[in-house]
Amino acid sequence: MMKRGTIFLLLLVVALGLLVAAAVNILHDGLSARAQPSALETAIARTARKMATPANAHDTKNPIPDSPEVQREARLHFADHCAICHGNDGRGDTQIGHGLYPKPPDLRADETQKLSDGDIFWIIENGVRLTGMPAFGGAGSEHGDTDSSWKLVRFIRHLPALTPEERLEMEKYNPKGPEDREEEEKEKNFLNGSPAKPSPRPEQHHH
Repeated sequence: MMKRGTIFLLLLVVALGLLVAAAVNILHDGLSARAQPSALETAIARTARKMATPANAHDTKNPIPDSPEVQREARLHFADHCAICHGNDGRGDTQIGHGLYPKPPDLRADETQKLSDGDIFWIIENGVRLTGMPAFGGAGSEHGDTDSSWKLVRFIRHLPALTPEERLEMEKYNPKGPEDREEEEKEKNFLNGSPAKPSPRPEQHHH
């Protein structure tokens, strides 16, 4: 087990590294969230995240057996809660994802897939400080029994093999904006034989 002095020294080095990386980045890109983190900043952030994850969390095994039912439940849950930032395919190629700093990781990539199940579960439950990743665990949340988070871990493992059919199903469960709802209402009225309601137009004032 590491001595407290060694742990403190490591944390101090990481903190100083983050400060230096942040200073360099600010001088280069200002405070824009559109900027891309440097390789140094990314490496330091990953090291800090690894150090912050409890050892017992890293070694925790997924208690939820994989099955088609678990995959579908997690897939639709991901579509409704996670895809707005991560995308249905986990790439992070979304409007909100592009506006975050740092950008959401590609969940299909090795950097995520090589994490242990316990690591991924801990991130889902506790979030990642100073990023757009919130904590979904805790009392009073729908993740309170932790089953949903463990099922999401199963789905994240499946992301590299996601099929076009599964993505199409997920699109039906993505959160919808006003324009999408208006389009659905028009389609429903058309199928039911009701006349489409014209979109309201701003009043015109004659001079």
